[in-house]
Amino acid sequence: MISFLIFLGVFLFMECVTWMTHKYVMHGLMWYFHADHHQPKYANVFERNDIFFVIFAVPSIVLFYFGVQGGMNYLFFIGLGITFYGFCYFMIHDVLIHQRFKWFKNTNNKYLIGLRKAHKIHHKHLGKEHGECFGMLFVPFKYYKM
Repeated sequence: MISFLIFLGVFLFMECVTWMTHKYVMHGLMWYFHADHHQPKYANVFERNDIFFVIFAVPSIVLFYFGVQGGMNYLFFIGLGITFYGFCYFMIHDVLIHQRFKWFKNTNNKYLIGLRKAHKIHHKHLGKEHGECFGMLFVPFKYYKM
C-alpha cells in the first residue's frame, strides 16, 4: 500500500514540477531548446524541445537502478511515478494535442477537449513572454466550460 501511495504522490507532484519547469526553465534559461516548439511546424520529426524527455528520463533511470538494488525499495516507486507521468504527458501532449503521432485524432471527452483548449491558449504566444497554462494534466476549469 505504501508503495502505491509513493507512486501516486510522485505522479501528482510531477504536475507541479512540470508547471514550474515549463514556466521558469523552458520559458526562461532553456528557452533555446523550447523555442522551436512554439513556432510553426517544419518537416523535422524531432524538435530541440525533445531534449526535455531525456532530461526527465535520467532521474527515472537512476531511481529504477538504485530502487532494485537489494530488492525493490521506495526509490523504484518514485522512478515509476515519474515515468508514468512522463508516459501520460507524452500521450496527452505529443499524441493528442500536437498530433505528432496520428493515433487519436478525434475525441468528445470534455477533459481532453479542455486540455487541448488550454494548450492552444499557451501556444498563442510565440515568444517566451506572456505565457499562460503551463501545466499539462491539470488545467484551470474555465477551459472545460469554453
